[in-house]
Amino acid sequence: MRMMSLAVLASALMTSSVLADANSDYLAANAKKPGVKVTASGLQHKAMGKKGGSTQKPGGTDCVTVNYKGTFIDGRTFDQSPPGKPISFPVNGVIPGWTEALQMMTVGEMWEITLPSNIAYGARGTPDGTIPPNTPLVFSVELLKIAPHC
Repeated sequence: MRMMSLAVLASALMTSSVLADANSDYLAANAKKPGVKVTASGLQHKAMGKKGGSTQKPGGTDCVTVNYKGTFIDGRTFDQSPPGKPISFPVNGVIPGWTEALQMMTVGEMWEITLPSNIAYGARGTPDGTIPPNTPLVFSVELLKIAPHC
């Protein structure tokens, strides 16, 4: 029985290690793509377009309105704003990678952001299991509006 438990544990550790390597490989390759910039936190972002000429950027306590789509690195969608129905939320009320990225964007910009797990949902993942632990995420984000309050 004990040997079986050790075998199961070893298998889980190897699977975890393989996933960590695949995630690291993806992040390293993505960082080298044309137009991708990487911040000190590991946030990877790429401008995908801009509507209008606004230079307004949100602060940490502002409310933003966005269109977005969230995917895993394999392209599977796990969440998105409904078509034609953007969502609003406080900049400091989301995961750290989003908070960082939003404060660098100007109104009208569309970015692709790639978040290493440590600035996404980390070692815990989401409580409902939608996003597993230690999972990097990719988002398409369009910043539509900034307001002082939600």
